[in-house]
Amino acid sequence: QVQLVESGGGLVQAGGSLRLSCAASGSFFRLNYMGWYRQAPGRPRDLVAAISSSGSANYVDSVKGRFTISRGNAKNTVYLQMNSLKPEDTAVYYCTMGIATMGQFWGQGTQVTVSS
Repeated sequence: QVQLVESGGGLVQAGGSLRLSCAASGSFFRLNYMGWYRQAPGRPRDLVAAISSSGSANYVDSVKGRFTISRGNAKNTVYLQMNSLKPEDTAVYYCTMGIATMGQFWGQGTQVTVSS
């Protein structure tokens, strides 16, 4: 059974920074991609950033230049460095991973709150 465990959320003032982490546990062959989504109250869950197995990253326009997604040296971890945070970044952030032959998995979510 594969599980994703997230950490790093919290409360920060506008302009501040947070770093989210997500680690996958369990037995699997290969991670195809990793990503972060977010969901604000009353809104759909939207993609924030994703990174492929080759290291190619893409971002939603609203976070470009402020957020950076990266893979850990352990290969089963993914990070989201969030700088210059804005109140509109407030949401529950979810880690997701696509695993070869097994499908897509989700973390439990971590709350990020940015105060003005």
